[in-house]
Amino acid sequence: MSITGSMYTGISGLQAQSQATSVVSNNLANSTTTGYKSSSIAFEDVFYSTVYAGGAASQVGNGVTTSSITTDYSQGAYETTNSVTDVAINGDGFYIVVDPDTGETFYTRDGGFSFDSNGYLVDSHGNRVQGWETDDGSITGGLVDIQIDNSQSPPQATSEVSFSLNLDSTATDNTTSGTNEWAALFGIYDGTSDTPLEDSRYAYQTTITVYDENGASHDLTVYYDPVETDDGSIVWEYMVCCDPDEDQRDFNGTEMSQTSGAGALVSGTMTFSSSGDIQSMTAFTLSDTPTDPTDPMAEENWVLCEFDNNGLPVFDVNFTGADENQTIALDFGISNSDFSTGTGWDAGTIDSLDDLAAVTDPDDLPKFNTSIMAANATSSTTASSATYNLIQDGYAPGELVDIAISENGILSASYTNGQTQELYTFGLADFANTQGLHSEGGNLYSATAESGQALIGTPGSAWFGTLASNALEQSNVDTATELTKLIIIQAAYQANSKIITTADTMLSTAIGMKR
Repeated sequence: MSITGSMYTGISGLQAQSQATSVVSNNLANSTTTGYKSSSIAFEDVFYSTVYAGGAASQVGNGVTTSSITTDYSQGAYETTNSVTDVAINGDGFYIVVDPDTGETFYTRDGGFSFDSNGYLVDSHGNRVQGWETDDGSITGGLVDIQIDNSQSPPQATSEVSFSLNLDSTATDNTTSGTNEWAALFGIYDGTSDTPLEDSRYAYQTTITVYDENGASHDLTVYYDPVETDDGSIVWEYMVCCDPDEDQRDFNGTEMSQTSGAGALVSGTMTFSSSGDIQSMTAFTLSDTPTDPTDPMAEENWVLCEFDNNGLPVFDVNFTGADENQTIALDFGISNSDFSTGTGWDAGTIDSLDDLAAVTDPDDLPKFNTSIMAANATSSTTASSATYNLIQDGYAPGELVDIAISENGILSASYTNGQTQELYTFGLADFANTQGLHSEGGNLYSATAESGQALIGTPGSAWFGTLASNALEQSNVDTATELTKLIIIQAAYQANSKIITTADTMLSTAIGMKR
């Protein structure tokens, strides 16, 4: 190799170390960049020249060049933040974002997201984060822009009311009947009066708030009164009622609120064991096809309730004037596991409230085919009457107050009505060859032929990492390591510069031989 060739070899070393300096300086510059992945450079020797010495062929190298610049995709540390939309990936995967102007898809580890003025979840460049719409814990459809475009939770009509209470077994029978002792309260009820049932006519009452399909609230009141029996059995009659003025059920073309049956929804009995445990219950409600079309309170019009899929008796209400009544299940802590056999009732010849008039023994009252008692079922002991728990499943509309993101990537919204609704599940992408990704700047990557197509999944599934809300992934640059590399690069650069100055001196000596 000539002296000039040595100079070119030294120049290749200077160029290589300059590129190494660029890589290290870029790492150090991005040592605090969210989600940044550090790069490293590798070198290789270049082609060799053949020389002959002593009749044998030998080789002399011609310098150095860059063989590869690789990216370290290892996990960065967490940085805690105060924003719930700051989300870090714990493990493998990239967020998927789409440029709304061009439709181009990018991938990023930077989870510093926020909602724009149109409710889209976006990154710092306005690219929209992608996910699946989620309903009842299941994703539906394909990937879509994550957007909170509805700040209101829709109302839900009440479909079940549940009561857990104790009825004082020593209470006095306040209302009796000479014709039907099991429906004494029913016999004196008058929905056209200012007070359909006077306070003195029952022993206890509970009120629960329910909701119609529009989210308006209404009160259901249950009145209880003991039945004095010949054998000392503990039996209570009850009536479930609503405000008579709000009762918009239809009775043969007449609005129920204009009749004596206004507000009367269910009439029945509860039978308890000597220890106070509920054993059975009856429940009668107004028939859809009344026998007496002129009087809604005619006992023959009130028939045994049907059952819902949970084996609970159901009754109808109508607060809005809708064509279809709202059906509500009644739960005192006793249900029917065999509601599909026959009518679900073991009632003999008893079909209506009118048939109860002939019953003298509490054991002959209708029963569920197969009764199951809950642990918190209504009881009747010598303790004072008290309500322990009231539950219903309806709610009013609610305004959005907060969002949350779970480790499985489910974005949920919380509303002022106490409801939480799962809206979206984040989508994550991974690649067979992450080294083939193309860095776009702005913490974004794009797929290439070398990276392969994106493999899409949900956080926490397969090999994908989980998410951590209120956190950002820091740069994985190790500053100490990069500064050490910089020292080595500087030494190598100086050494290569010495090659050039030495070759220059030698060349000057050769030129000086001419003198």
